[in-house]
Amino acid sequence: TVLGSAQSLVPEKLMTWGITVKLKSALVILSLLTLGVPMQRVAGADKARIAVTNFNLSYLPVGVAIRRGFFKDEGLEVEVIRMNTPTTLTAMMTGDVGYTLLFGSVVRAALRGLPIRALASLLDSPTYALIARTEYKTLKDLKGKTVGIANFGGTDEVLSKMILKAQGIDPERELKFIALGTDRARLAALKEGLVDVAIISPPGDTMGRQMGFNVLTRAHENFNFPFLGIGTNLKSLKERPLEVRRVTKALVRANRFIRDDKEGAVRVLVDWAKIEREHALASYDSAWKVFSPDGNILPEGLRLVLEQAKSELKLTRDIPLNEIVDPL
Repeated sequence: TVLGSAQSLVPEKLMTWGITVKLKSALVILSLLTLGVPMQRVAGADKARIAVTNFNLSYLPVGVAIRRGFFKDEGLEVEVIRMNTPTTLTAMMTGDVGYTLLFGSVVRAALRGLPIRALASLLDSPTYALIARTEYKTLKDLKGKTVGIANFGGTDEVLSKMILKAQGIDPERELKFIALGTDRARLAALKEGLVDVAIISPPGDTMGRQMGFNVLTRAHENFNFPFLGIGTNLKSLKERPLEVRRVTKALVRANRFIRDDKEGAVRVLVDWAKIEREHALASYDSAWKVFSPDGNILPEGLRLVLEQAKSELKLTRDIPLNEIVDPL
């Protein structure tokens, strides 16, 4: 259950479940799945609501900041709410949620004129890798072959094409793409020879290696492309600037912990994502390098995100950077 996904992050005696978020939007009410992640009460603490789409490796900074007490150190009481991307953006606009770890979606929303800004980068690149059948040793071997993705128009399709382009391959002309669903489904398709290569996220890449497949390349080896970060709404920036800085400070501190303390990070990941230690270790080894040590949004990465977003939105005019990013 969602409740179980984070229940053991704090001592049982400190738990008070059943927190209800009152939402202004009927759409949000219908689609919101909430999880209150309580912390030890701090006198005068501010409550900060943070939206996540999953309890997995990518959102580990939130789990670490809770488990290690980084939010508490900043005098914050935090409520973590699990919701999908459209619901997150709606809740951000209504002010029912103050923070999200989405980055590209925040940039696209800001480009459309919505009152949302990106503050920092937490993952400087996606965690995905291209996994191929044993007969393929390099990306150049893939011309004319078939690529397995989760779904058309999704993040993994976009990223797989970006990786291929970075390697001098035209994905539109030289490859065929098939939507297969989950990582496990894509690995099964590789095994059966239905596809020649697939884009996979941790720990699926390790599972692929164990099945004898080759990891040809990882996204972070080809480009910087902020994958997750910290976003907030203009209301929070205007009315609670100190809280915004505290939330950002706690999450960036969590990122440094993830980079510097493998064992500690893996322990939290096992609890946070409810996965086996073996898979947590494999996920960590695959992805720890993409966790930003300082939260800075690197210019070249932001440029790629903006180019991709403007292309999707069919925007040709330039948008002032301060209408997209507020680096505090």
